[in-house]
Amino acid sequence: MSDSLDRSTKINLLKESVVKKLCEVLDKTSSKGWRKLGEIVGNDRRFKVSSDDMEMCSLRVLEVEGSPSSMLLRLMGERGCTTGHLIDYLQTLGNSEALQCLKPPALQILIQPQSAALICGHNLRLNCHAVGKAPVQYQWFKSREEVPNSAAPELLISPVQLKDAGFYICRVNSGDACEFSQWAQVDVMNGNRPYGQSYHSIDGRLKLVIQPQFQRLDVGETLQLECGAVGRPVPQYQWHRNSVPIPNATKRKLLIPHVTQCHHGRYRCEISSSTERMWTNEVHVVIAPRISIQISGAMECSEDDIYAIGGDSSELYLNSMPEQLYATDKVALLIGNLSYQNHPQLKAPMVDVYDLTNLLRQLNFKVVSLLDLTESEMRNAVDEFLLLLHKGVYGLLYYAGHGYENYGNSFMVPVDAPNPYRSANCLCVQSILKLMQEKETGLNVFLLDMCRKRNIHDDSTPNIVLRVTANIVFGYATCQDAEAFELSSTGFTNGVFVKFLKKRLLDDEKITVVLDRVAEDMGQFDATKGKQALEIRSSLSERRALTDLILLGDSTDLAHAHSRQWAKAHELPESMCLNFDCGAQIKLGFAAEFSNVLVIYTHIIKKPEDMSFCQAHVTDFTQDLDVDPKEMNRETPEETGIYLLSSSLPQHCLYTRLSSLQKLREELVFTVCLQGTFAAMDDDHPIYWTKSVNIGKPLIARLDLHRAMRRNSCLQTCPMPHSPSQSPCHSPGPEHHHHLLYHGSHHTQDLNRLSPQHRYLDICEHAQGAVGGCGFAYHDHLSQCGYERVNEADGLLSSPGKLSIPIETTEDINELQTVFINSLQLHPQ
Repeated sequence: MSDSLDRSTKINLLKESVVKKLCEVLDKTSSKGWRKLGEIVGNDRRFKVSSDDMEMCSLRVLEVEGSPSSMLLRLMGERGCTTGHLIDYLQTLGNSEALQCLKPPALQILIQPQSAALICGHNLRLNCHAVGKAPVQYQWFKSREEVPNSAAPELLISPVQLKDAGFYICRVNSGDACEFSQWAQVDVMNGNRPYGQSYHSIDGRLKLVIQPQFQRLDVGETLQLECGAVGRPVPQYQWHRNSVPIPNATKRKLLIPHVTQCHHGRYRCEISSSTERMWTNEVHVVIAPRISIQISGAMECSEDDIYAIGGDSSELYLNSMPEQLYATDKVALLIGNLSYQNHPQLKAPMVDVYDLTNLLRQLNFKVVSLLDLTESEMRNAVDEFLLLLHKGVYGLLYYAGHGYENYGNSFMVPVDAPNPYRSANCLCVQSILKLMQEKETGLNVFLLDMCRKRNIHDDSTPNIVLRVTANIVFGYATCQDAEAFELSSTGFTNGVFVKFLKKRLLDDEKITVVLDRVAEDMGQFDATKGKQALEIRSSLSERRALTDLILLGDSTDLAHAHSRQWAKAHELPESMCLNFDCGAQIKLGFAAEFSNVLVIYTHIIKKPEDMSFCQAHVTDFTQDLDVDPKEMNRETPEETGIYLLSSSLPQHCLYTRLSSLQKLREELVFTVCLQGTFAAMDDDHPIYWTKSVNIGKPLIARLDLHRAMRRNSCLQTCPMPHSPSQSPCHSPGPEHHHHLLYHGSHHTQDLNRLSPQHRYLDICEHAQGAVGGCGFAYHDHLSQCGYERVNEADGLLSSPGKLSIPIETTEDINELQTVFINSLQLHPQ
């Protein structure tokens, strides 16, 4: 039986078609059927098929389409029976017809085409690969029609158009044998809807590209809502109204003719695949009744109450919804610093940036997500961020890493900051806010997941004068003069702030309401209850929400130019097939984990029949990227450091992770090396073939963030020296390693010098971080009416056997609070 299936395969892993055919043969045969097979197996003590088991199998004949053989094979598989054992039993049984079922077919399809949803204008690739005893021929079909010029294993349609949507199948011939692949559905969406956003790869996770839009209709009109996501396979859809699923609403487009008042409500769609689930924005659908009002001299109606006038001037439609606020675009810069050169390293920023990236993209933000930036790289990244802003844009900056706060100004610490460091080596958040205000942005949101302790070694006092604008929101992971902590652990999980933020970020509420609810959720978390207090500072006077729709208005050309600039930094190289002289074919694929992290994977598509071993790996990368050879070409994504994207990558590949793409100075050129051995060779020494590959500058590398600070716009806002060589740096003293890491400047303080005011907090092992400091949270609304402070109860969690964290209590919160308000220069108009 040398031509049989793999003998080591467990029989419960056999293909369903093979098992079904085998059961049909064993069920219909009496002398050499399933009963006799059960007796033979019962004599083998390894699998212990008892008389009770046989009785249970026989009862299957009483069921509709019941199969005793199927039940017997299932029991054998659960007890460890392999294909080799089954072949031996069938040979003893003498059932040649059953043995024939386990022989490989003359033609077998190994790679099936996969369904896909993609944007119009992209490349569609469907693959089918088969092996047979004779040469294999391919022909693709769309429904019943042959696709012209498609007699190859790969069907390529470039660029794909709306008319290419449909169902595809591949017919495979080998000699007299003929097989059809499984059907693959192709869903093509119009790419003009996501307001200039571009998606250049459908590998990996679902990506939401079309959001439903607010609707205002009259009774009797037709409601049409549409959403869409790209990815493989084609995602499934389920529309909801007021959080209740709508029966039979399982298409991308929701169509309800002749609407009535009962259709008024909040609509959103759940989009899912086998491994993921996401939600669209929730949008309001307003169904306005016709209210006839006779216009007369005695009748007065304000213009704001009327939103439309019908064909008959005697009828008015009354406005029942507040005015909808719009953004002219949405842009987010997310920075996570974790691999510090001179300070304790962190873990949570990587996971936090990754999760927030995926959530903000669902809200139609153009997201730039970067890890481990030096000072010059951070300043250049901020400059690129500012280039994407213009009037009415919603700008969001998230930072996770070490930091500190002096005189109400927050400073983000780059990964190359010296020890000790001062403001000259860091980025001032308020400086960035000033530059954003100059762009006349519609909303400025800062989410700072860092320490806010005073840096006593930095005596500089930046004089940053901000405009009086009612569109600023600060969300701090901890309160003033408090440290943020990260618990050392082996796993990769969120920090406390993002753990709760990501559950609320998609809520269709004013951004300050969302952050209020995050604060309430954090307050209920036992591990940090009474220790980590989210602080919100806001001057927001309108109901601005991250879920607000995008309306380009008069800035269409500018928005499209900015969209092209953003897309330039997020273009993935196209996957490619490499053909080697030996006859082997290699697929080279790419995926983006962050804007500056590229994943390369290699897969053997075809190898010569006489080649006993074949493997392809990548090598010879530029020293700019500092790639560790030990973490390249690994058999699992996790081995090379790909923890977050691993479930979205194809299997059975070799994986390599290239981080810090912003350091790439030239086009990325590397070598693909194929090694193989042949059965006919006397020795096992492999033979090597190589090909050079140039993929240009992928992702953020196109922006050349590695260069010296170009415009220095970040620096010009702070009247202080910014060159470490011109002024000595002073910051906290030598490091003291501890189980818990601070996200701030005072993580290096000698713990033995803590004053009696310091408390010790017990943190549960499952907490990923804790923030020490004041025992209350407060929310300042910097508005025309001043501000208010809401205190929460102060308390400590005490539990034996848990880690203790030293913190310093804040005695004079009011004074620090006043300094911050004055620094913002937000006074009543």
